[in-house]
Amino acid sequence: MTNLRRLDLNLLVTLDVLLAEHNVTRAAQRLNFSQPSISVHLARLRDIFGDPLLLPGPRGMRPTARAEALREPLRQALEALGRAVSPAAPFDPAQAEHTWRVAATDYGESTILLPAMASLRAAAPGTRIAVLELAPPHIARQAEQGIIDLAFHTSDGAPPGMRHRPLFKESYVLAGRAGHPRLKRKPTLRQFCALEHVIVSPDGGGFSGATDKTLAEAGLTRRVVLSVPHFLFVISALCRSDLVAMLPERLVRDNPALRVVAPPVAIPGYQMTMLWHERLHRDPAHQWLREHIAACI
Repeated sequence: MTNLRRLDLNLLVTLDVLLAEHNVTRAAQRLNFSQPSISVHLARLRDIFGDPLLLPGPRGMRPTARAEALREPLRQALEALGRAVSPAAPFDPAQAEHTWRVAATDYGESTILLPAMASLRAAAPGTRIAVLELAPPHIARQAEQGIIDLAFHTSDGAPPGMRHRPLFKESYVLAGRAGHPRLKRKPTLRQFCALEHVIVSPDGGGFSGATDKTLAEAGLTRRVVLSVPHFLFVISALCRSDLVAMLPERLVRDNPALRVVAPPVAIPGYQMTMLWHERLHRDPAHQWLREHIAACI
């Protein structure tokens, strides 16, 4: 450790070239240094290693046994250091073998990952994606610790300090099964409140949401009879009953099993956002993944 603290990179580069050339003049030419500068470097190296390193010989300089022992480890170390500090290589998705970890709800899986999946597989067939359950209170910590690479969340619920990119704006529609007797046309506000509703409560067990808040401001309430934690269960429940639900439009778009109508009350929508940590912001592979997903939305 004492020798390491006394070394600097220029000395090691000089030693590597001297061990290759066995000549101070040729080493100076390769390094674009003056000959006296190389001689000063060699003197410092001899002091640090406690060894002459290179001795005068009939055809230049001969390395000592200590110098010979240093030759290969030094060359490998400098090559590794050169690779470490060189600019990042362009990302080649066709040759990549990355495993990306993405945090999303079932809604994010259906509206963001699923539309991108086929093209991701075609462009980067050697990669894998692990989808983790979205835990909003832990997004920032998980991203910082490398547990997740990306997260999909609403912009108003995004933790501060993370990089983000808006993906799309979402609105709510009223959905029920195809052939639902009370959804043949847009219901009145009174009819809407009388229907039996399903609500998605990500935290579990809640029976009130954005719709109920808007209704309450008008002095109204609706009948929420089922609370579930996942969106896709709601769709199954709608198809098998006369329940209805206020759902994101993208989730039910073009689903022949459902009847979708505009609700009689305007519910504020939200913006979906892609989130990632600063540590991955400039990574070529991560940049490619972000751009690819955004292009598929």
